[in-house]
Amino acid sequence: MSEKNRSNSGRDDHISRRSMLRRAVGMSVAGTAALAVSPCTVASERAEGIVIKGRINQSVNLWCFEKYWDVERICQIARQLGLKSVEQVDPEHWPILKKYGLVCALAKSHGLEKGMNNPKYQPMCLKKTRDAIDACAEYGFPNVIALTGFREDIPDDVGVKNCVSGYKKIIGYAEKKKVNLCLENLNTRVGAEMKGHPGYQGDHIDYCMEIVKQVGSPRMKLLFDIYHAQVMDGDIITRIQQYKDYIGHYHTAGNPGRCELDDKQEINYKPIMEEIVKTGFKGYVAQEFIPTRDPLEGLKEAVVLCDV
Repeated sequence: MSEKNRSNSGRDDHISRRSMLRRAVGMSVAGTAALAVSPCTVASERAEGIVIKGRINQSVNLWCFEKYWDVERICQIARQLGLKSVEQVDPEHWPILKKYGLVCALAKSHGLEKGMNNPKYQPMCLKKTRDAIDACAEYGFPNVIALTGFREDIPDDVGVKNCVSGYKKIIGYAEKKKVNLCLENLNTRVGAEMKGHPGYQGDHIDYCMEIVKQVGSPRMKLLFDIYHAQVMDGDIITRIQQYKDYIGHYHTAGNPGRCELDDKQEINYKPIMEEIVKTGFKGYVAQEFIPTRDPLEGLKEAVVLCDV
């Protein structure tokens, strides 16, 4: 059964999701004023942001917000909110991230459709993955995304075998460069653009974990996308507990709709974040929702909610 919203009991319990969202909205005037400062001011001053506890290293995924903000602007916003990363930014823009004291917690490699599961695409995937590893090693950034690719009539067991074979050709190089490869799960049930990916082979957590385990390297990790896992598998907290030693990165979004992390969606993010903290996870949790309203307010709310 999938995770559903449920209220927290007890007068002295932790702050509810709703009250935390009110906290974010209440700070909007001050936050907006702070975001109006010049790039030089942001770069030189220590950003307090709205992150208070900081036990979750938060990131934001560029592609969700690039229709609203360019790289420079999203870096200003990320720093001012107290985030530590803007991810899936092209390496040509990484000097901008460095300027604002940010990292690219997850670097791009190849696309979703043509992946390691198909031997004819492996040379391309290996080259792009190697280039991404080199860029991350140069800048000291931690992770490169890995993707199975679409099925294209490849049986699932053969897809596992091909992925393992492909990643074993590059994982030694990742180990040498001290960069992780993070294999992402994506849902195949939702047909709307960028909300689901019908045809993607790695559409279940257990399937991706089989590949990660067979590659057998501490640099081969799972990119646990909470939204996609909710659509396909549910049982989020139990799966985090089960695979905590293999998880290298997390993505968030509300379900249904890959929307904001608000009370209109079903995933109860506060206990999920608390469980992530309990596992001792030291990587990054990235906000990867598609805004349906003011993007800054939605991002603030998500950042506050995940600051457990």
